Amino acid sequence: MIKQRALDDFRSTLRGDLLLPHDADYDATRRIFNAMIDRRPALIARCASAADVVACIGFARAEALEVSVRGGGHNVSGKAVCDGGLMIDLARMKGCRVDPARRTAYAEAGLTMAELDSNCQTFSLATPTGIVSTTGIAGLTLGGGIGWLGGKHGLSCDNLESIDMVTADGRLLGATATENPDLFWAVRGGGANLGVVTSFEYRLHEVGPVVGGGIAWPLARAQHVLPFYDELARACPDELSLNAGFFTVEDGTKLVGVNVAWIGSLDAGERVLKPLRSLDSPVADGIAPMGFLDLQRGGDGAFPRGRRHYWKASFLRRLERGAINVLVDFAATCPSPYTQVGLQQMHGQAARVSPTDTAFAHRHDQWDCLMLTQWVNPADDERNIRWTRELHAALQPWVEDAVYVNNLGDDEADRVRSAYGANFDRLVAIKAKYDPDNFFRGNQNVAATAGSQ
Repeated sequence: MIKQRALDDFRSTLRGDLLLPHDADYDATRRIFNAMIDRRPALIARCASAADVVACIGFARAEALEVSVRGGGHNVSGKAVCDGGLMIDLARMKGCRVDPARRTAYAEAGLTMAELDSNCQTFSLATPTGIVSTTGIAGLTLGGGIGWLGGKHGLSCDNLESIDMVTADGRLLGATATENPDLFWAVRGGGANLGVVTSFEYRLHEVGPVVGGGIAWPLARAQHVLPFYDELARACPDELSLNAGFFTVEDGTKLVGVNVAWIGSLDAGERVLKPLRSLDSPVADGIAPMGFLDLQRGGDGAFPRGRRHYWKASFLRRLERGAINVLVDFAATCPSPYTQVGLQQMHGQAARVSPTDTAFAHRHDQWDCLMLTQWVNPADDERNIRWTRELHAALQPWVEDAVYVNNLGDDEADRVRSAYGANFDRLVAIKAKYDPDNFFRGNQNVAATAGSQ
């Protein structure tokens, strides 16, 4: 039981707010993207600065409280919210400073992709992020960050210049390639295992208008469309990214589609995409020149807040006929019209980085094969979860024993080692140096995984 004096003292040290369960904003603040997550922290600290985060660590240690950390609250596992502990909420830390001369951006951890992109595009600049603009930059970057700019400029974590982090002993440390280089290596793909990152410095790139949008065909044409897509994606230049997927439109029609992003000359993009747009009489074609911000928010409508989510994912290096058959068969029987099964391309510069240069180890031309199941009614939980698990199991002959850590669910502790591959043991050793008692365990935890194997 926390004494009132200790609570008052803690509140007085914060520039931000401290919420208790009876406070008006408590329920709205603890709710996150995945409506299946319904945890109730004892306290929520809405931090305004890195100093607030330092105070949170000290208070949590003094009161023996579990902690969780919320950036954008977009991760499907719901690790941002703990039961009965202290939730450290960074969502109000939205400072952003762009230096167009140096082509860098300093960004606080509460920013979403949309907010960072908007600041950078004021100067026609951008850094690689993801594909849904409501995603928080913190979790995205710490896990790796696969998005539209990956082919040309790499992952989000590949474009980090520095970070500031509050460690388990309450220190505020900086990390770069030369300052605390082991920590800098670990945060580039290591998730939230090491501490609370309060700010990021990104390298920026010139990005003007792009060619983006999507094209779709009836599901019955998938056996023809996907082999063509496979070959096109394997030969495409760094400037082009191609994400395929299965989805259902409002009238119940099931489709297979390809979303595109061309980061280069608009005329060249139109030429490169002509074979795809000429394929097999598509039923919809929304590919067109657009602003980069429009490209980035193009996927937002398919992932509104308030739906229930259960995901599975694995990396896939070749879209073979057997895998296509499984995907098509399961798409035809999907129980929810909101579910999407996606193939997010990772190639080019993102694949050329050495697997040991960052904690993100999965450096191949490949797809992030995503089973993004979502529905509304809790009564439908069992059948949607079962369908997702069965699809993932059916794909095992073709996928790798490798997964993007940001796609892991709350029930996948047994797959954490697969998120880091050959880098797992090195990450565990760095975790032991900076967080020896596993204070930060509300994450896809490498220390707990190492201890259980």
